[in-house]
Amino acid sequence: MVRIVCVALWLALSIGAGSALADEPVDTAQSIIRAQIKAFLDDDAETAYSFASPAIRTKFPDKIIFFDMVKRSYQHLYRPGNFAFGRSKVVGEEVFQEVLISGSDGKDWTAIYDLVHQPDGSYKINGVMMLQTASGPQL
Repeated sequence: MVRIVCVALWLALSIGAGSALADEPVDTAQSIIRAQIKAFLDDDAETAYSFASPAIRTKFPDKIIFFDMVKRSYQHLYRPGNFAFGRSKVVGEEVFQEVLISGSDGKDWTAIYDLVHQPDGSYKINGVMMLQTASGPQL
């Protein structure tokens, strides 16, 4: 009887640890996205650029060039009104994270982040796709 209880306890703990490990890449991705948006809000180009993947760094080899691109092309990420995390999906070594944004212009946007796992164990932002979303009914 004691053996059965011990095995059941071990299985319960293993399942709990497994689901926690499955959430880890998503939690990490959300922390990175949150930190990069904070860097945008603080006009901290160096910190914002530090989250860019090697592929993004190849396209934008300097933090100032990168930051200027964000200001021009991703103004809703650069200066979001509010934002919240939506759905997420882990596919192999990538995390796709939806971010729901209320733009400073009053329009609603969805950003789909692609983060890739790096050889050092970290995740870096490999791209963002912005979509204007339809607003809900007026309250």
